Amino acid sequence: MHRFIALLATLALFVAAPSPSQADDGYERDTVLAEAEAFFGDGAAGIGDAVARVFDSHGKPSGYIKGEEAGGALGFGLRYGHGTLHLKNGAVRKVYWQSPTIGFDAGGNAAKAFVLVYNVHDPDVIYQRYPGVDGSAYLVGGVGLNYNQSGNVVLAPMRFGVGLRLGASVGYLKVTRKKTLLPF
Repeated sequence: MHRFIALLATLALFVAAPSPSQADDGYERDTVLAEAEAFFGDGAAGIGDAVARVFDSHGKPSGYIKGEEAGGALGFGLRYGHGTLHLKNGAVRKVYWQSPTIGFDAGGNAAKAFVLVYNVHDPDVIYQRYPGVDGSAYLVGGVGLNYNQSGNVVLAPMRFGVGLRLGASVGYLKVTRKKTLLPF
């Protein structure tokens, strides 16, 4: 099982390794960090490290999503969330997401989600499926970070939540305009 989790972690780094964004019109690191800290509150120790890691990998984001989600798994998992997309160009949209997963994953969690969005300048581009690999370790609470990518659009969800969940899985994040129960 440890080898499988290590393989998934390596795959996640390989899949999510596009070159940093060179866009000058993206959000500055300090602005994103202030938004994330205000959103998560004082309890989110480590959020600064997560933001720094994403900026080092991808540069300035063209937007971010503030939202909430809940999920659970027993081999096969589901995650549902909702939030508001804020683009640097001033566009704001309500978004929903669903995520089916499969892997060595068990438990449940609820979290606040702060998602950095890359290479999206038209808000309608966000509505699609984003494959990814996820590893979760919630033992009462924790901060998590993973990447999902479709074409040149990259989503970097940072989650701060509570629950009891442990494992690694593959799946996709489906972003939609309306709430739906079907994750496929």
